[in-house]
Amino acid sequence: MGMTMPGGSADDDVMMDINTTPLIDVMLVLLIMLIITIPVQTHAVKLDLPVAAPQTPSQPPPVIEVGVDFDGTITWNGEVVPDRSSLEDHLREVAAMADQTDVHIRPDRLTSYKFVAEVLASAQRLGVTKIGLVGSEDSSP
Repeated sequence: MGMTMPGGSADDDVMMDINTTPLIDVMLVLLIMLIITIPVQTHAVKLDLPVAAPQTPSQPPPVIEVGVDFDGTITWNGEVVPDRSSLEDHLREVAAMADQTDVHIRPDRLTSYKFVAEVLASAQRLGVTKIGLVGSEDSSP
């Protein structure tokens, strides 16, 4: 004498499984709280490094100014270099130094690139390593 539900049978079994969805939700909330409360681990190695006073140079390093005029005239620290062989002699002296001085090439605004390229090629071929181009800051023609 049992009661039957419409659409069901009298011998339906009672569900014996545990609903795990709320348990998983609680577990995830606890996991997130644990992750938030753990301090961030830093992987740093503490070292006691020696402290040295920086050495300041007693005088600024010498700079050689090589000027290239619009007509191909080359100057070495303001003195006109008569020909290419004397320019190469000066560059050989610089390349032979143990601690090379800086060589700044300062072309005129109207100088053809050919003249500047010749000076750069000679310096590179002879072994000058500290070389730079100094541009003209004046932009008017």
